[in-house]
Amino acid sequence: MFDFTATYTDQYQLAMAQVYFENGHKNHQSVFDYFFRKLPFEGGYAVFSGLQDLLEIIENLQFDEKDIAFLKKAGFNEGFLDYLKNFRFRGSIYSVKEGDIVFPTRPVLQIEANIIEAQIIETILLNLLNFQTLIATKASRMRLVAGDRHLLDFGLRRAQGPGGYYATRAAITGGFDGTSNVVAARNFDIPVSGTMAHSFVQSYDHELDAFRSFAKGRPDKCVLLVDTYNTLASGIPNVITVAKEMEEKGQKLFAVRLDSGDLAYFAKESRKLLDRAGLDYVKIAASNQLDEYVIKSLLEQQAPIDIFGVGTNLVTGNPDSALDGVYKLAESNGKPRIKISESLAKVTLPHKKQVFRIKNSNGQCVGADAIGLRSETQIEEMFHPFEPYKSMKLQDFKQEPLLHKVMHNGKSFLEKQSLKDIAAYSLSRLAELPIEYKRFNNPHIYKIGISEVLKEERDKLIKEYKQLS
Repeated sequence: MFDFTATYTDQYQLAMAQVYFENGHKNHQSVFDYFFRKLPFEGGYAVFSGLQDLLEIIENLQFDEKDIAFLKKAGFNEGFLDYLKNFRFRGSIYSVKEGDIVFPTRPVLQIEANIIEAQIIETILLNLLNFQTLIATKASRMRLVAGDRHLLDFGLRRAQGPGGYYATRAAITGGFDGTSNVVAARNFDIPVSGTMAHSFVQSYDHELDAFRSFAKGRPDKCVLLVDTYNTLASGIPNVITVAKEMEEKGQKLFAVRLDSGDLAYFAKESRKLLDRAGLDYVKIAASNQLDEYVIKSLLEQQAPIDIFGVGTNLVTGNPDSALDGVYKLAESNGKPRIKISESLAKVTLPHKKQVFRIKNSNGQCVGADAIGLRSETQIEEMFHPFEPYKSMKLQDFKQEPLLHKVMHNGKSFLEKQSLKDIAAYSLSRLAELPIEYKRFNNPHIYKIGISEVLKEERDKLIKEYKQLS
């Protein structure tokens, strides 16, 4: 949908890139880690989303003539601009699988490329992955409470501009069934769904005429909005009339939609009226400022709602609005690199790395991931990254490597998957996570540890840099 060029970046990326170029560092190889520091929504996990889009964009990223002309006007020098004319990302990327369950402080992606290429893709990487992972996580939380009820994304009109496009994709990754977003449905091959607005009903002199007209024009999967005037006094009675008329034509009304008021009460009363009329097959859909907590409350009240249409709170990632994903240098020009901080929690991890999911002998997740050097195939003991006296023995556990090579020499060799398959994989991985990590209130803290070798390498670099300062 969007025409991404390599100027979809921040100015400081290009400023640094020019200095690298002028100082002869353009061929210096680097390793960067992408990870986040804090789980969104005070939850116990996050759902990784956006990888397939990212690889496709990076594979085709370049500076066009308009970009070069703009950068020349912005003061970049001719030699550097000549270099950018032939820019392509020719590095490698290692990543967890899209849809997997991910946790703070451990690498989700690792990028290997020359320093200029790695720097220029940073912004688009953070922009895509932070946002889609946030929204996929929000969607997953709603899927957990909704069970097998239908979840629809209604958020495009409330999204932050074009962000609604990728919000829809992430919502499907997280477990939603469909969307009202037509362009996203077309491009991502996902189910599209929509009802009617209050304006449609208002445009007719009588509500019954509006319902009849809509049912005639859209008899397949017809959904009628019943709260324009009075849900129980006119909306549902008029629905019953139209539904009976549809039955005479061999058609069936699909659902009614509630969009205001006490949704639990109106759903219960509407269900009674529909059932009494022999319309037990007509489903009840609800919308209006829904989120995982409202859905949970409605179902705890035994509201007979079959379909939830979720908008603002889904596509804006309310209340967090952003995932604090970061992109940190781990190796440069053959040497391990580290960022020092007064807080050990913000000290980065050097070197090329692998992440292992720790499982018991039955293959069940025990709530722990271990980070080691890429050369390590088995970790005997993992240490808490910030509290050095906490550790966990791993000899008796299975260890599943999570980072897989998905791009080489700038070419993706990740087999393209449908969103349906990505969502199914995500649900399967979420099912492996013990229940205590999925609860909304005070979820268990998932353990992240580092291998003894990686810990020694980090601590050695901390000591070296402190001596230099």
